[in-house]
Amino acid sequence: MGYTAVIGMEVHAQILTRSKMFCACSADYAGAPPNSHTCPTCLGMPGALPTANKAAIEATIRTGLALSCQIPPFAKFDRKNYPYPDLPKGYQISQYDLPLCRDGQLTLRTDAGEREIRIRRVHLEEDTAKLLHQPDATLIDYNRAGVPLMEIVTEADLRTAEEAGRYLVALRRILRYLGVSTGNMEEGAMRCEANVSVRPEGTSELGTKVEIKNLNSFRSVRQAIAYESERQIEVLEAGGEVHQVTMGWDEDAHRTVFQRSKEYAEDYRYFPEPDLPPMVHDPAWIAQLRDSLPELPASVAARFAELGIRPEDAELLAEDRTVASYADSALSTGAEQGIDATTIANWMTGELFRWLSENNASIDEIPVTPESLVASIALVENGTINQNVAKNVLAEMLDTGRDAASIIDERGLRQISDRAALQETVQRIIAANPGPAEDFRSGKQAALNYLMGQVMRETRGKANAGLVRELLQAELDG
Repeated sequence: MGYTAVIGMEVHAQILTRSKMFCACSADYAGAPPNSHTCPTCLGMPGALPTANKAAIEATIRTGLALSCQIPPFAKFDRKNYPYPDLPKGYQISQYDLPLCRDGQLTLRTDAGEREIRIRRVHLEEDTAKLLHQPDATLIDYNRAGVPLMEIVTEADLRTAEEAGRYLVALRRILRYLGVSTGNMEEGAMRCEANVSVRPEGTSELGTKVEIKNLNSFRSVRQAIAYESERQIEVLEAGGEVHQVTMGWDEDAHRTVFQRSKEYAEDYRYFPEPDLPPMVHDPAWIAQLRDSLPELPASVAARFAELGIRPEDAELLAEDRTVASYADSALSTGAEQGIDATTIANWMTGELFRWLSENNASIDEIPVTPESLVASIALVENGTINQNVAKNVLAEMLDTGRDAASIIDERGLRQISDRAALQETVQRIIAANPGPAEDFRSGKQAALNYLMGQVMRETRGKANAGLVRELLQAELDG
């Protein structure tokens, strides 16, 4: 019997604000001594009262709008009670039945085409402290406790581990475009749990779901969901029963491990937070937040694809908002000079991205403007330099910030397109290499590439490659 996985995702994203969610402590705790970013409010001292962070509320609503959510006119905070030590109050201020955002969707591109992944809710809460487990004790750092945390919950619309991974990539891209979260999973700024069940193919009844925690990378998400799906199938095929529990992901053993029995909403004893008033949203304010949204990555990628750029490359260029802005400027400049959008995209996703990766740099750190990049590409298009020389020139531009024309003139790199001069060189190379010349005449096409390489070597890479090939074929055929 075949089985289908049914997957829902719960993603927690730290919101980029100056202060914590319910107090004035700095939310920038990276590298700070343990428990140095704390106050009576985030430490749960008696008599300390919370005050809601408006910037975090705005960021959450903007995220909901970007995910096509409905923004109810009324929302409230709730107390979520539990006995863990990572919040000293003994409860977490969160949202339960009246979240800030609900009923949205995210369009996901899959191998089978586009699919709409439904977003059940986007709500706002406070982050917990960090637990540091030692052999004989557990230490607690409360610097993170109280940092604004947004939770984005999907319906069980995902069907494979690969789809779940793609969903997280697409969601993080949106968060970064909005500037509401870094989404850096390796730093804990984005954390997720997966709810996984399986059911026989062709059926609609949901199986028993298992929650997987401790997923801190895209690879972990894919591996954990794939493993847990197979584990549940093996249990069912052996005649067993899947129990609703919480599992953790063991990164070293590459398997899910039992943590505790599943907790339900009633276990948390939710009730309205008495120290914070309900929120009533002014429709005009919501409209202002909607108008503040940037063009979102899916729209940017679609716009690039309409210019003839391959969909995969269009998505790469739309991955980051600063990259997309750079690409927009380059494409606009290229269009004015009659340079094809695909050509510019190829240079960006090829040579430019390679340099960024090798130098661990971001695109806003490079000394080459979009206009300078296009100017160097134009020199290839008009025959001033060939492609190989252009790659070296661009690398020097990126290293030094100099313009292409000055590098070319200083190093004498202008392309040789003089037919008579190249014909003489071609004849000399053929005469010096009778073996490869005869191989080509015998039908071995690879021999032509060898002879071309010899011509390019003699001309120090400056020969017009297209013209060299034409001249070689004419001489050899003759």
